[in-house]
Amino acid sequence: MITWLSFVLLSLASFRLTRLFLYDKITGFIRAPFLEIEAKELPDGTIEETIYMKGSGLRRWIGELLSCHWCLGIWNAMFLFLGFHFYTVIFTPIIIILAVAGMAAIIEVIIAYFM
Repeated sequence: MITWLSFVLLSLASFRLTRLFLYDKITGFIRAPFLEIEAKELPDGTIEETIYMKGSGLRRWIGELLSCHWCLGIWNAMFLFLGFHFYTVIFTPIIIILAVAGMAAIIEVIIAYFM
């Protein structure tokens, strides 16, 4: 059984870790062997990105995982929970850092919306 605080921290950490792997530029090197992203500028000036999976078999499966927020989110949640459960001393600082970063991202989006 986990506490409400642990649940909230794990939720925020899972959110942030998922966004880190799926969207952040700093982890683009992880996605590059599995995904190809084609960017096209639309007439209104916006950029539309189309994602293509590379290869087949395991490589394609990882590409599909790295392009699906819901899919990767469940695996990240399981990884963080099992790490927290079995290796608490190692995973607690990681979870707290990711949770704080996740909350900071949420706050930034809220502030940007109102400004």
